[in-house]
Amino acid sequence: MPENTPIEPPRPASNPAVPIATRFFVVLIVATVAFLTGFTPGWFKSRSAARKLEKTRQELAVSQIQNKLASAAIDARRAEYEPARQAASQFFTELRDELDRDSKSAFTPAQREEAKKLLSQRDDLITLLARGDPAAANKLTDLYVAYRKLTQT
Repeated sequence: MPENTPIEPPRPASNPAVPIATRFFVVLIVATVAFLTGFTPGWFKSRSAARKLEKTRQELAVSQIQNKLASAAIDARRAEYEPARQAASQFFTELRDELDRDSKSAFTPAQREEAKKLLSQRDDLITLLARGDPAAANKLTDLYVAYRKLTQT
């Protein structure tokens, strides 16, 4: 051996896979935290928007049903019985469809029970309108008042 060469102590054998695995897990954890930091606010915002959308959909459904009934009542008052019959039929169909949505319905359970009572008038009212009976106008007006009372509670 040359005299001027310093003697180095032997190095312990190192496993290069350990630092790589450790780095991988650190990077994975940092990436996960970064993802959740970006994802969570958007998720909360999305849930809030979905709730508002569903509430608006329910309000729209109630209003559309009411508009069908109002249209039928106005047409009957003007002695336009066929358009009144069609609008009344649409009212009953849309009301039944909304009630069939059960827990997703725009109506509370108490309102659903009251609305089912309104549906019982369907056949008599449609028959009066088909015959062109002027009494249908008063029945439609009464039904409209009952529906408004139902939806305002």
